[in-house]
Amino acid sequence: MAIRAVIFDFGGVIAFHPTQDQIAAAAGLCDLTPAEFWRVFWTHRIDYDAGMAPRVYWRGVAELAGRTFDDALIEEMKQREIDFWSNMDDRVLDWIAQLRSSGIRTGILSNLPRPLAAHLRKSGFVKHFDQVTFSCELGVTKPQQAIYEHAVGGLSLTPAETLFLDDRMENVEGALAAGLEAERYNFWDGFLEIPARYGLPDPVALRQ
Repeated sequence: MAIRAVIFDFGGVIAFHPTQDQIAAAAGLCDLTPAEFWRVFWTHRIDYDAGMAPRVYWRGVAELAGRTFDDALIEEMKQREIDFWSNMDDRVLDWIAQLRSSGIRTGILSNLPRPLAAHLRKSGFVKHFDQVTFSCELGVTKPQQAIYEHAVGGLSLTPAETLFLDDRMENVEGALAAGLEAERYNFWDGFLEIPARYGLPDPVALRQ
């Protein structure tokens, strides 16, 4: 069956991962080493991505680290996290535009928390997509089947007509189990051979 839509993960596909300097700066504000900060940052991440209130999440991060974060620091960490995921890969965005101009629909399906989702909506980033599925708004996270069903249903297509791209293999496997075509996105150069396999526009002009 022909692919009529491509659904993208956000972090690690459209947005680059945060730099070591960004992580170290945030860790320093919390009086933690980068390794300590990154460990506690991810410990309760699924709950945060499923809609946990930001203040509850960051107080939990502080507790895990043996620290106390006041309201000002929590607000700073919320902004730092938005900054973590603000470096977009313009090549991917250009390919999204190329897909849409050729009649292929696009979607975004991402596990992310409320402050980041609100920022992406307010900034106009979501204009690149025909369907937006953010875990914090749905209360369901990848790789649960319901989140893939929501993303596909919003495009009014069948799972077999959609291709999902994600940098995490467990999320790719979740998409496959839900009936979608799916591929692991392994940086831009590793991705370039994927479109032709599905009869999708070749981002040849974007290869540089």
